[in-house]
Amino acid sequence: MLLKIAWRNIWRSKLRSFVVIGSIAIGVWSLVFLLSFSRGMIMTYIEKAIENQTSHIQVHNPDFINADVEANELEKAPYNFIQDVTKVKEVLASDPKVEAFAMRSYAHQTFVGVAGKTGVANVYGINPIQEKAVTNIHSLVIEGDYFEKDKKNQILISASQAEKYNIGLRKKVVLSFTDKNGNPTKVAFRVCGIYDTKNQLQDQFNVYVRQKDLNRVLGLGEESHEIAVLVNDVDGVDGIQENLSALLPSQLVRVYDQISPEIELFNVQIQLSTFIFTFIFMLGLIFGIINTMLMAVLERMRELGMLMAIGMNKAKVFKMITLETLLLGLISAPIGMLIGTLSVGYFKRVGLDLSNFSKGMQKFGMSEIVYPESSGDMYITFGIAVLITAILGSLYPAFKAISLRPVEAIRKI
Repeated sequence: MLLKIAWRNIWRSKLRSFVVIGSIAIGVWSLVFLLSFSRGMIMTYIEKAIENQTSHIQVHNPDFINADVEANELEKAPYNFIQDVTKVKEVLASDPKVEAFAMRSYAHQTFVGVAGKTGVANVYGINPIQEKAVTNIHSLVIEGDYFEKDKKNQILISASQAEKYNIGLRKKVVLSFTDKNGNPTKVAFRVCGIYDTKNQLQDQFNVYVRQKDLNRVLGLGEESHEIAVLVNDVDGVDGIQENLSALLPSQLVRVYDQISPEIELFNVQIQLSTFIFTFIFMLGLIFGIINTMLMAVLERMRELGMLMAIGMNKAKVFKMITLETLLLGLISAPIGMLIGTLSVGYFKRVGLDLSNFSKGMQKFGMSEIVYPESSGDMYITFGIAVLITAILGSLYPAFKAISLRPVEAIRKI
């Protein structure tokens, strides 16, 4: 009976009810789209980081990671190559969930000298054929070629480095290394190509050479510092990591969010932004609900007084006001979610073009085309948030209603 009465009450003032329903629906739609946009931007960054640099999983000698982090151990990095690399390759090749893997050598914070200008770069020694199967760096070459010619000491630099050092194709770049015996050495490389990943944070430091050239300089022979692994199913990457760690106990096996701390930071940011935006939405919505329901209560003071005078107790009056608010939320939330889903679905197909802000976005490795992306748990969170807000927003008007004295309320004009 109370539910039926509450349903009829909210349609007694259709205009006011539609205004409340519309405001909640628009708020939910805005929240869905805004968070989907934010999620899409972050997921695009993560995907590009995986495609262009980290891959899904990396295998290292545990001591190499320590050397990479601690400045006083950097000179020991050439020693810390992967032990028993043959076994590692056999394990990876036999795992059906591993799509491809690539061997890499690495020289951290190498001094770069170009025509009187100096700088620092991280030098990756790669096998060009293997690297094609794991990352997209070969497809991002905008000038020259991707180690197409079989020449000694070729180097692939970024567009930002080419601009910084004012150099182009076939120009000489001198890199200063410390080999595994601790001997300093300088080697000249020729620029064979220029790439652009649209991520200036990485592009200003990373250069690529052939692994055999870098190993010759470092005195490593056939050793590798790193193996980048691409898997078939990214959703199962954690399970694949656990399996590889069990099969390779002497190696350090890490997934992409452990390799790049900023990726884990962005994953946390998705959760944090969902909480912050939902809280702001609830805060704004709760005052609107209180205002609307309080007006409804004040307009119906005589009616509420009459109901209490003929025997409706305060608990039922309280429930009635709360039900009216909940019904408004239950009507408006699905409408807002539906509009939000349609909006996100459309822009997920065509993308949002932010090319006017591309320079600023490139500084942080963000794509200029953003594809919003929603998730099921996001809709559950919004639905619960609307219901909680409706309940909280109904409390003050409901208390106001039950605080009325029937005799005084009946006499109200």
